Amino acid sequence: MTPVRVLAVASEVYPIVKTGGLADVAGALPLALKAHGVEMRTLVPGYPDVMRMLGGAGEIRRWPDYFGGPGRLLAGSHDGLDLFVLDVPHLYARPGNPYVTAEGVDWPDNSLRFAALSRIAADIGHGLVPAFVPDVVHAHDWQAGLAPAYLHYDNRARPGTVMTIHNMAYQGKFAPELIGSIGLPWDSFNVHGLEYFGGISFLKAGLQLADRITTVSPTYAQEIQSDEGGMGLGGLLRQRANVLSGILNGIDTDVWNPQTDPHIAYRFGADDLTFRAANKAVLQQQFSLDSSDEAPLLGVISRLSWQKGLDLLLEAIPTILGDGMQLALLGSGDRDLQDRYQAVARANPGRIGVVIGYDEILAHLIQAGSDALIVPSRFEPCGLTQLYALRYGAVPIVSRVGGLEDTIVDIGEASTSDRAATGFKFAPVTVEALTGTLRKANTAFHNKATWRRLQLSGLATDVSWRNRAGDYAVLYRDLVAARRTA
Repeated sequence: MTPVRVLAVASEVYPIVKTGGLADVAGALPLALKAHGVEMRTLVPGYPDVMRMLGGAGEIRRWPDYFGGPGRLLAGSHDGLDLFVLDVPHLYARPGNPYVTAEGVDWPDNSLRFAALSRIAADIGHGLVPAFVPDVVHAHDWQAGLAPAYLHYDNRARPGTVMTIHNMAYQGKFAPELIGSIGLPWDSFNVHGLEYFGGISFLKAGLQLADRITTVSPTYAQEIQSDEGGMGLGGLLRQRANVLSGILNGIDTDVWNPQTDPHIAYRFGADDLTFRAANKAVLQQQFSLDSSDEAPLLGVISRLSWQKGLDLLLEAIPTILGDGMQLALLGSGDRDLQDRYQAVARANPGRIGVVIGYDEILAHLIQAGSDALIVPSRFEPCGLTQLYALRYGAVPIVSRVGGLEDTIVDIGEASTSDRAATGFKFAPVTVEALTGTLRKANTAFHNKATWRRLQLSGLATDVSWRNRAGDYAVLYRDLVAARRTA
């Protein structure tokens, strides 16, 4: 294999800083690519958590004024990840969430914060670090979307560029006056550049100017080419369909491994699911639920939002209660949804348990102890929680969208496909379809042989990065070859 060097650009990376699935992908993909002859280093902002965890960091470059204040580029490593860190305290040295204030409002200078990240990515692409000159710059989501734009408008020899969409709903939209202050030419403000309905969009810039576009599942790659799924960018994606592909996410099967997981109460393997019952008992205790082997325990680990369909699940609570099921929910997000879920839990002690926030340890226990894992999203680029569920023997109940459609085999599809059933899917994304599927799952749960087959089929599913990382390696090599012959 011809070695390939790739600079990944991401606004978060697990296990250092995480708000969602992007961090999991950014943390797992570089490690998986090593087996495919790809050397990947990841560029991240110097948030406080990053600076605390960066081991053996060396300073590569220092600037007295980088986007309004002193800055440094550092190189270091953490937990097997090779990192570049843009240490610019006036932009990144802030507590809490990387994107929003404690009140949940976007940081007012997010445009500058992530333009700075993209600018340094382009500079590394041009050879700022002689020991690591990348063949490809791989930008993740809108926060890195200007990296392909800087490389394009620099009008210099450059590496290939890849733009990955993790969620079309977040597009990095700002006023056009920003262009001059971030070092891009004013002629970039046009329909073939950054212009987007009178403003600018970092995501649109990346989609317009990157050499290749990927998203995180084949079905989502089709959905975003529609006017509805594309959220204003469907036309552009239809024009660029020849360079757009969907590559399913994998998961880190070392971190998510029920045989070795330090976060669960009792470890278990696919050959013996006996200890799942013990984890269920601990989970019921954690959520103050009634102790019961016979009540199906439904787990939810999610952002509480309209996109995730958590308002529909609220409307399905009467079915959950009436059919003897329990619910353990971990999540945060929309304040109204948070309040409503907490109220439902107070009104139904022993049956509904809710924890607002995010707790990595509790998330692992939900996967290990819940009987089924619900993901009722209205749209879902890939989804990772259902992949973790397969790995832990929790049977997924999901909507037929995006990566959920691609990764779960419905119990009714097994007879017409060559794949074993691993869960339940419903469509359309309505409360009626959801409640009907919950009842179907409840019936299957009480048929122990049927439920065990679903669990074992899920456990046998390859949810690792092994093959999916290979798809990225092929993409990178094809891109490098195409640029060399252009």
